[in-house]
Amino acid sequence: MSLPAEFHEVAERVNNWGRWGPDDEIGTLNLITDEVVREAATCVRSGLRVPLALPLRQDGVQTGVIPGRVNPLHVMVQINQEVFGPGTVACSDDAVTMGLQAGTHWDALSHVSHSGRLYNGRPAGTVTPHGGAAFGGIDKPRHIVSRGVLLDVARALGRERLDGGHAVTPEDLDAAEEFAGTRVRAGDIVLVRTGQIRSYLAGDRHAYGYPSPGLSVRTPEWFHARDVAAVANDTLTFEIFPPEIEDLWLAVHALDLVEMGMPQGQNWNLEELSTACGEVGRHSFLLSAMPEPFTGGTGTPVAPVAIL
Repeated sequence: MSLPAEFHEVAERVNNWGRWGPDDEIGTLNLITDEVVREAATCVRSGLRVPLALPLRQDGVQTGVIPGRVNPLHVMVQINQEVFGPGTVACSDDAVTMGLQAGTHWDALSHVSHSGRLYNGRPAGTVTPHGGAAFGGIDKPRHIVSRGVLLDVARALGRERLDGGHAVTPEDLDAAEEFAGTRVRAGDIVLVRTGQIRSYLAGDRHAYGYPSPGLSVRTPEWFHARDVAAVANDTLTFEIFPPEIEDLWLAVHALDLVEMGMPQGQNWNLEELSTACGEVGRHSFLLSAMPEPFTGGTGTPVAPVAIL
């Protein structure tokens, strides 16, 4: 089944293929220039550091809805072992098996395809079983540090958390931008708070996953108009789930990653940040969210930190 005409109409309006050259593999991260980072550094006033990652643990956010996304399976491979002989320093080492997108993570541009294509028109077949992503992998971005802006949609609409059927619209983003008292600008990383992760933090993993509030298929045009570098939120699926348009699954993923070349993140814990921003009266900050450079990876765990 082909994607509907309304999808292709939006895709044409947000398409960035060729904007940074035919060989580009990092898309909108090109918008994070040295000047943008210098400006972002001026957001640091108190030095308060707010972690945004969920703990990586076996009873994590994944519930089996997405096949293969295994929560971290942690094992000890040696415990207090004197590796270099009796009487030497003893070591404890461990190993983990997990889906790279199991917890707080970034999606690489190669994470989804549509119509047989990845970002910049590359063939979807460049993702292979043994090598992973030959193009647009998560190892390609070398910097994800910029000004972060928290768009606290839930609190802007007078709620602690949005309900599971709420599709975040451009109008919601406008309201959150006004609530934040700042305008999103080129090179920013936007964090959209729905409050949905409160379900997981309260111990209800299944209520966190489905149904889920998330971004509407109309939001990519909002981000494109502002030249946003990357977007992350506090939900399992990033976009509204089930989809707002019947049978149009992962449409926002395809528009963001494939058409626009804009990385997106999921399962970010924005609760402490929301409180901190409210206390200091500012919703912009220096954000460090460097990806783990897994060669060929289509996503990666990330431990972002907002510095106010």
